Amino acid sequence: MTWKVDSDMPTFQYQSLTAGGTRQSGLITAQNRADAVRQLLGRGETATSISSAAENDPGTGVLSNPPIDLSRTRFGGGRPRMSRAEMGTLIRELATALEAGLPLMHSLKTIRKQASGKGAPAVLDFMIERVEAGEPLYKAAQEYGRPFDDLIVGMLRAAEASGRTSEILHQLAELLDRGVELRRELMGALFYPFIVAMLIVASIVILVTVVVPRIMEPIIAAGGGVHTLPLPTRIILGAADFASSWWLACLVAIVVAWYAWNAWVALAENRMRFDRFKLRVPILGRLNRDVAVARFTRTLGTLTTAGLPLLESLRITRDTLGNTAMMNAIDEVEHQVTEGKPLAEPLERSGLFPPLLVQVVNLGERSGKLEDMLLHAATAFDRQVNVSLKIVTKAVPPLLIVIMACLAGFVLAAILLPLMEMQSLMQ
Repeated sequence: MTWKVDSDMPTFQYQSLTAGGTRQSGLITAQNRADAVRQLLGRGETATSISSAAENDPGTGVLSNPPIDLSRTRFGGGRPRMSRAEMGTLIRELATALEAGLPLMHSLKTIRKQASGKGAPAVLDFMIERVEAGEPLYKAAQEYGRPFDDLIVGMLRAAEASGRTSEILHQLAELLDRGVELRRELMGALFYPFIVAMLIVASIVILVTVVVPRIMEPIIAAGGGVHTLPLPTRIILGAADFASSWWLACLVAIVVAWYAWNAWVALAENRMRFDRFKLRVPILGRLNRDVAVARFTRTLGTLTTAGLPLLESLRITRDTLGNTAMMNAIDEVEHQVTEGKPLAEPLERSGLFPPLLVQVVNLGERSGKLEDMLLHAATAFDRQVNVSLKIVTKAVPPLLIVIMACLAGFVLAAILLPLMEMQSLMQ
């Protein structure tokens, strides 16, 4: 259907969704794109695409509106950011508003009234401005940049293409919330071992640099020199003397080593070696792999369920793994799938993914229910992550205590051995 208001005004070609989810398309005359969007909203339709008719038919003689210059908007440079948790909340609120039957623009403005902080209001202002100008929501997110990564933009594009906007946005919100929850679980599991490790380091430093030298001073004076002391005592005193004399050089060496390490890891081959090594480390390597596989499975299942093609879903999911070795394996998987091979075969050949995932993908491809199988498997892998976290929290603290006991025993030997020698001489 074509709506005309004034033959002198520009004509726009539009596509829209009604409140019932029906797609509409046609021509509408308006002063500009924003005016066309407002007219559609007044008719109870949400614009998904608006372009000047002159762009598709140069012979009409109608001048198209100039493209939006992002560099000249008030949002250009230094844009406020949002955390992953805040983004998940915003996406869920938008999904709830759309599910209630509100048009997209009305939903964005409603959420904007309740937004707090620095990031959310700026993001919503930007999105409202772009959507009013006739841009799809996913393009507005893509233009804003971070915190809208490839995962979020891909899901927004899938939501628009499928017509199941609220459903897919709820899936995206759950995916973001699960990622935040997993990160918090990791931090909570490693917090206690980290505190124990810091206490061990602080205790050893104090013992070596302060306690032992003061205790040994009268023994050294009575015995005639350091060379007469037992080996553990000489090692402790030598370390204390080195630390007191060269502490500034040690700090400089640590800083230089840190920058050298970062430069070494920045090289692609070295990063690959280091990431492969992390996967082989006992206990922690298993945890790293389980976390990456759980994130990969849930993200891939969510994207394919939303209607994104498998190859595009693999490309987006690749960047969520956080391990170069596994990311390169997904690159090879994508290449093999492009050539028409099943997804399960290259996953199995990589040797980096668990057999359960390979079996699930194989069964999903054969049955035609890959999306459902992946989401079910994601739940199983989430449970496996919880098991791995429990193993870490149970195994690491005792291991640190054993290390501390060995170090404390060495320091105690360094103190007691010369005392016992002096006592034997006095007898």
